[in-house]
Amino acid sequence: MAQPVTDTILPIPQVDQPTGHPREHKPKLYILDYGAGNVRSLANSIKKLGYEFEWIEDDSDFDKAEKLIFPGVGAFSQAMESLRSSGRFDSLLKYINSGKPYFGICIGMQVLFESSEETLPEPIKGLGVINHPIRKFSSQDESLPKGKKTVPHMGWNNTWKAWSTTSSASNDTPKVMLDGEDYYFVHSYAALIDPSTSTSDLNSPIKDFAYTLSRYGSEIYVSSVKKDNVFATQFHPEKSGPAGLDLLRRWLEASPESLSSPSRTSASTSSPRTWQPTNPNPSTQRKGGNGLTKRIVACLDVRSNDQGDLVVTKGDQYDVREKSSEDNKVRNLGKPVELSQRYYLEGADEIAFLNITSFRSSALLDQPMLDVVRNAAETVFVPLTIGGGIKDTVDPDGTPRSALEVAGAYFRSGADKVSIGSEAVIAVEQLLQRERDGVEPVLSGKTGIETISRGYGNQAVVVSIDPKRVYVDTTNPNWKDEFPKHHLDSLIIGDEATSRTASEEKGKAWWYQCTISGGRDVRDIDVVQLAKGVEKLGAGEILLNSVDRDGSGKGFDLDLVNLVKNAVSIPVVSSSGAGSPDDFIEVFQKTETEAALAAGIFHRKEVGIDQVKERLEKEGLPVRRCGLDTI
Repeated sequence: MAQPVTDTILPIPQVDQPTGHPREHKPKLYILDYGAGNVRSLANSIKKLGYEFEWIEDDSDFDKAEKLIFPGVGAFSQAMESLRSSGRFDSLLKYINSGKPYFGICIGMQVLFESSEETLPEPIKGLGVINHPIRKFSSQDESLPKGKKTVPHMGWNNTWKAWSTTSSASNDTPKVMLDGEDYYFVHSYAALIDPSTSTSDLNSPIKDFAYTLSRYGSEIYVSSVKKDNVFATQFHPEKSGPAGLDLLRRWLEASPESLSSPSRTSASTSSPRTWQPTNPNPSTQRKGGNGLTKRIVACLDVRSNDQGDLVVTKGDQYDVREKSSEDNKVRNLGKPVELSQRYYLEGADEIAFLNITSFRSSALLDQPMLDVVRNAAETVFVPLTIGGGIKDTVDPDGTPRSALEVAGAYFRSGADKVSIGSEAVIAVEQLLQRERDGVEPVLSGKTGIETISRGYGNQAVVVSIDPKRVYVDTTNPNWKDEFPKHHLDSLIIGDEATSRTASEEKGKAWWYQCTISGGRDVRDIDVVQLAKGVEKLGAGEILLNSVDRDGSGKGFDLDLVNLVKNAVSIPVVSSSGAGSPDDFIEVFQKTETEAALAAGIFHRKEVGIDQVKERLEKEGLPVRRCGLDTI
């Protein structure tokens, strides 16, 4: 497959993509790849459903295509600059105007709009098919606890039809989306609509195009558009499990003629219609919450065993070797691809691979780990995160490799997010030093977090934090006066602790010090400093571990989770300590965490993912459920 040629800052890794079928078959379905993010998963989804496709390689392919899918993730500006510099802007617009079926996904939907505020103060222009702006979600939201919500909007949310009709004629022909299903969203910008807007006040383009709406806190946005030949979703069907695959199948099955026929959602229709700015279905409204489900994440720590094979392991306070074994071998809990498939089938909302093997050379030469991601992406249709080695490196032959290039290779291999660990600590230490020295600009623009988030969007960058408790000698009557002032924000007084082990902490005090190198080395930076720093650098999510709780089964460290949640406005995945379904209930009820992660209890089948979700449901907490068969 030829790689798109662009003049943008984003390097496109030379990672082969799945083939569709030979050109002599005269393909009807084409995919437009502008070079950013994980298009492999869409290609895998289409092949899984038994359909053929071809990649757009030159302008003549737009004329050959009878159907076109444009997937995309990351930055609106990156997408538009890539389309223009590659010469495909005019060809894409010509194709859409031709009346042939178009399916846009995420950025592939947003580029249809007039402009995006992502590059303020000067908004960048889109294709202009829909005369409406793309704007950023607000992190301030008085409808929610503490008056705020996290941005990006990341996770599983539902949709409802923008219009209802009393006509016997359906306004959904062909029907491409099922009602009541959850889909996977990950974006900071959206086609926002004022929920108080009346039908008569709506501008015509939104009247014509709005197909489904969704809610994030108090904000209503267009989650899909459909008019004549144009269909597009803000969510990722290829990452939305059985519901997303069903949507793709319905669109692929439909004839080009049916997908190009005039929509009954058009303002010109004579069918009586009613605008529905709020969800009309009480069973899916999720009142009192932000609209998202509580995510359950399965984590697979992957490393080489003593024979050199990649295995899934699990540590006890980060020690992955069997203590009862005479040869002290690496704990082996299964093969990474097989386990990821199992968790997908069991209903995991996301799967994370954390490579805890030190790279001998560089991440780009670690073909077994790249193969793990590629192979998992063929059968796992929920988001995949990969961590380990996402940093600037130098190959043995002296070739420098940037963190951006390494991340790009994993995205092109099937990952949706990359997780950065020790390098994030070093980057924030440098950031804090620049602030103390008064250096301007404070942000260097050169760290892995900054370059990856600028190229692929901050939702693609997870920072994995490994803090450990440092207990203070409270027998010293002057301990509070002598405690380091710059770590006060991470100080916990045991008598005020909220975790289940609070009764054991009476009279104690501690702060959370951050570690690197898998918890082996400590740094003079606390968890609040690190969390705030990585958000400033451009991270879109935090994976919050606990060295002390790892493998303990004592439940999540609620005090740690609350410290970080109160410090940042990006999503947090809570990790370490889960031993039962009650631990998940506790962390979701007593903190505002967006997701909870576990490893060992899932690997050893001590607790099942479905078991956790059943308990959460009984407590009234929203979880993703899908009645469709898993493909």
